[in-house]
Amino acid sequence: MKSVFDKTTREQLINRINSLNENSSAQWGKMNIYQMLKHCTVCDEMFLGKKQYKRVFLGRLLGKMALKNMLKDEAPLKQGSPTGTAFQIKETIGDFGGEKKKWLSLVEEYANYSIDPVIHGFYGKMTREQVGWFVYKHSDHHLRQFNA
Repeated sequence: MKSVFDKTTREQLINRINSLNENSSAQWGKMNIYQMLKHCTVCDEMFLGKKQYKRVFLGRLLGKMALKNMLKDEAPLKQGSPTGTAFQIKETIGDFGGEKKKWLSLVEEYANYSIDPVIHGFYGKMTREQVGWFVYKHSDHHLRQFNA
């Protein structure tokens, strides 16, 4: 399974992020390009230990099962997958270039990742390996959303 911790995979993600521009439009979903970039930076900041979120009740009940199901194979995340409220971006305009640069920088930080485990607000405790797979699948999902 592809992981953000693999150098080649990370470089592919970086190339795909670099292909985005302010006119990139979503193939599905409600986010515009700025909201997607901001959403991905917020998510990566959490996985990189820069932000923490409290566990949600539903996640305590279903999180482990949902994570296991999501990471069982290489299938991409489904269109219309729900977004936790902490990761929903309300503002529709912002600094596109700055957010893109920030996301690229965060993706590069996975080369020196040392956090194990991470506590995700919905999925709970995640191993380094699970984080690598999840971050790749999440990034891939949103890059495919914007045809990158």
